[in-house]
Parts: sequence; structure tokens; C-alpha cells
Amino acid sequence: MNLELSNQRFIVGGASSGLGRAIAVALAKENAFVIAVARGRAALEALQNEYPQQITIVVADITNLETIELLKNTIGNNTIHGIVVNAGGPPAKTVMETTIDDWDNAYNSLLRWKIAFTQAFLPYMTTNTYGRCLFIESASVKQPIENLVLSTSFRLAVVGFVKTLSQEVASNGITLNVLAPGSHNTPAINRIYKKNSEQTGVSETIVRENAIDQIPVKRLGEAEDFASLALWLLSKYSGYVTGQTISVDGGAVKSIL
Repeated sequence: MNLELSNQRFIVGGASSGLGRAIAVALAKENAFVIAVARGRAALEALQNEYPQQITIVVADITNLETIELLKNTIGNNTIHGIVVNAGGPPAKTVMETTIDDWDNAYNSLLRWKIAFTQAFLPYMTTNTYGRCLFIESASVKQPIENLVLSTSFRLAVVGFVKTLSQEVASNGITLNVLAPGSHNTPAINRIYKKNSEQTGVSETIVRENAIDQIPVKRLGEAEDFASLALWLLSKYSGYVTGQTISVDGGAVKSIL
């Protein structure tokens, strides 16, 4: 299916690795223009070298509000068709291990910047009565995951923000949706296995094997598969889907809703 993304322009956060990189690559393969944002210069430059005509890089921390101005300068007078709001998560901790500073930092890294970022770039889409906003969060917003209380709490707030804003801008041809990944074969999953290993004394290898055994499809997700759904949600064909939180987790979430 041709998603007709050619020559459309997207900002993709966390584009140096994992799910963000997979989405950036998938968009580039569809001949979309991608402004790839991340802190890792070497990884971003490697990505740009693969798709020099399609990918522009911005080496910056997307959670820093100063990055918004860098991106606006990069966009110039061009149209923005969509944004992929994505960045890493906070440390894995239990509730009683957290400090108030942990909560303050998690607020900044998981919620505050996303609100400012969305408010900054939504007008680009409102002007053209078209836009796609995709937030990459976690399956923990559907079913809490142990040791991820910081992530779960603030990502749930993001879901509330997205749901509310989706109602406000739907008539302008703009959609906002959340993808909630479960366990994927990316570097981010290792912090969970490491924490579990520290708590139980079981090797990370065994922890990983046991975790995979709990997934109904009996494997970790692959970033490329995740990106295929992201592509559709970023395309014009998803125009009747907005305000939704869709888990991509191999069937691990057991709730009905």
C-alpha cells in the first residue's frame, strides 16, 4: 500500500536508536523528509549518511526547550506534516526507591517538554488544516510494569493530554495518537532486565528469557514492525483515528480496553 508520504516533512524525536530510528528510516524509505533529533551525533550522522536526501539532523536534547528554536530554524518556511514525540525514559525504580527529585526530573523528561513541543509545532499544522501527531509512550499506561512507576505515572498524564487535545483540534484535520510499545528488541528494554536481575539475583539472561516467555507471541517486538504501524498513523489514511492509545506488545497487556 502506498501511504503517499513522499515529500511530506516530519520531526522525529529519539531518532538515533531504537523505535525512533526505525520510524525515521521507515519515513525516509517512503521518500518523506525527516528532521531527526537526538543527542548522539555519531549515530545521527550515520543515519543521515544512509539517506542523505531525506534526512536532516539536529543534534540536541529534545527535552530541552531551547531545542524548539533550533527546530524552527531548521524548518524555515517549510510545511510540517507531522511530529513523532519520543525520548528516553527515567530510571527503573520502585515507589519507595524514588526521591522527590526523581519525580521532578521525570516530570520534566516525560511530560513538561511534550506539552511545550506540541504547543510549538501544532500551529504549523493548524495553518494547513492537516497534521499527524504521534506520541511514543509505553504499554505501562495500559497495565503497570514493575519498577516503572515514574514512567507509568507521567506517561498516563501524556495520554490525558493527548486525548484532550485531540478533541480540540480534530475539526482542523489534525490527529493525535499514542503508541504504547511493550517489550521490544531495543536498548531501552535492558534497563528493566538489569533492575529485575539486581532485585532477584537472577542473571539478566534468565530474566530476559522468563520475560519473553510471558509474552503470548513468545518473542520481543522488532523496531521495524513497530515503525510500520507508526507510518500508517502518520499518513492521511489514519484520518478517522484520533485520541487513541494503541498497545504494541505481542498480546502482553491483558486488559480489554
